[in-house]
Amino acid sequence: MSAASAARKEFGEGPLARAAALVYSLLVVEVLLLVAVAPGLVVLGLLDRDASNVPLAALCALPAGPAWSAGLYAWQRRSRDLTELHPARAFRRGYRANAVDALKVFTPWLVAMALVATVLTHRDAAGVPGWWTGLLAAFAAVSALWMVNAMVISALFSFRTRDTARLAAFFLVRGFKATLGNLCVLAAAFAVTLAGAQLLPFLLASVIAAVTLTNSRPMIDRIREEFTA
Repeated sequence: MSAASAARKEFGEGPLARAAALVYSLLVVEVLLLVAVAPGLVVLGLLDRDASNVPLAALCALPAGPAWSAGLYAWQRRSRDLTELHPARAFRRGYRANAVDALKVFTPWLVAMALVATVLTHRDAAGVPGWWTGLLAAFAAVSALWMVNAMVISALFSFRTRDTARLAAFFLVRGFKATLGNLCVLAAAFAVTLAGAQLLPFLLASVIAAVTLTNSRPMIDRIREEFTA
């Protein structure tokens, strides 16, 4: 090995280089995620905080599906070598390749969540009993965990939409540790949003994507071993 190659390897694999690579990837993916969802965020910021705007808010959230998928793809393709970092290229590639598949998974879920939110915000006028409210809240939580699995699968694999949905549901139970980890992430994001820091989850979207991918690693490995050729 030449001196230049040895220096290059040492530069790309040292602890400071790995830390720099991580920070660089976090920042680049975060900026690209924000740019991808910016149209929806701008319109969402102009809406009144009124229950009647729930369908419009869901429409504003639609760009988040392909953006989230591209973020997951970029993290999956991330190199720890500082000399081989191309997060922006990976993000763009993931967006182009997976946008349609992501929307096929994300759009029906978003519609269902808009319906649930509409019912919950109008429960008094509609006379919805308390037990039904609890059931809808539980459904929303479980479906959000399912959506996390489905988005990871659609971002990293090329399955039919119905197969992606089935695998996502299957690993909700079989991947209990991953489901628990993702539940903690979702709960933290929900708590921060309720506390009034609605933009914070978006500003930490890159970190959340990285954590989600780490939680989902056993599921990803098992799908690669058992369900792909």
